Amino acid sequence: MSDQAEKKSETVTGADPATASEPDQTYVLDDQIGYLLRKAYQRNAVLFSEKVQDLTPTQFAVMARLTELSSVSQNQLGRTVGLDVATTKGVIDRLLARGLVQTAPSPSDRRRQLISLTEGGWQFFMEKAQLGLQVSEETLAPLTQSEKRNLLRILRKIQ
Repeated sequence: MSDQAEKKSETVTGADPATASEPDQTYVLDDQIGYLLRKAYQRNAVLFSEKVQDLTPTQFAVMARLTELSSVSQNQLGRTVGLDVATTKGVIDRLLARGLVQTAPSPSDRRRQLISLTEGGWQFFMEKAQLGLQVSEETLAPLTQSEKRNLLRILRKIQ
C-alpha cells in the first residue's frame, strides 16, 4: 500500500489499518459527506465570485427568493433561504444600503417590516440571473446530464 493510501486509511485513533478490528471504524476524510459538500461548495463559490463580482452568494440567494415571493417579512425571508436572524439582517442592511431592496410596514402588523426588491434591484438581479445559471452549469460541468439530475434530486432529499 502506498504512503498516501495508508494515510487515507488511518482510523480515527490513528491505528494501522492492517490491525484495525472493524473496517467500518475507518474514517477516510475523502469519503465524508460534509467534506465533499464543502469542497463542492468551494468550487461553486470560486466560480460565483469570478462571474458575479458585486454580490455574495447569500445576497444573490436573498434577491432570487424575493423575485419569487415579492414582499415578505425579514424573518420568513431568512427561513426560506436557510439563514439565521442575524445573518438575514446583515444581508438586508447591505442590500438596503445599495438601494436594491426596500422595506414597508406590513398592512396586517405595523411592527413587522416587509422586504421587497426595488425596481432597480429587480433589474439588477435580472441582469445577474443568467450569470447565476452559468455558475451552476460550470459547477456541475464534470457530470453527465443524468448525474446532474440525480445529484440535485438527492441533495433536495437530504435537506
